Amino acid sequence: MGYAVRRSGVAAVVLCLLAASPARAEDDKPDPRDAAAIQQCIKAKTGRHWAWENCIGVVSESCIKDEMAMPPSEIMACYEREKLVWDSILNDSFRRLRAKLEDKQVRKMREMQRAWIASRDKGCDFIYDYFEGTMANPMIAACQSRETGRRALFLRGFADDAEGK
Repeated sequence: MGYAVRRSGVAAVVLCLLAASPARAEDDKPDPRDAAAIQQCIKAKTGRHWAWENCIGVVSESCIKDEMAMPPSEIMACYEREKLVWDSILNDSFRRLRAKLEDKQVRKMREMQRAWIASRDKGCDFIYDYFEGTMANPMIAACQSRETGRRALFLRGFADDAEGK
């Protein structure tokens, strides 16, 4: 009987998580104002792909007013806002590029992206291992946002090139 109770308890937790998923999906969309700010920055640097990296931080830097006075959770939220925009640009660039590649290239690109995700996560997570404290959490959020931005711009350059832009 204990097994059946545990099993039904696990099923209830899974159902709750599944029910909450649609709301979470909406939360994962970037704020249109944040997306516009980054797109405007990128557009201002058109023709100078090397300068696009200067757009990393546009959202988070304007959000973080006083790092010393803000709670870490608010700082992390600022970085997450920006990361959502970069995730969106990254996914859009991936789709655009995938549409222009041959099957073998698509497979290689997927492998490359999986390796990058693992590298980004291990690299950013090392911050916690190094500093071993809660002060590391905003630093990890900054790292995740920055590295996602860099990767989004990397893929966007390829996608633009493949489309002849």
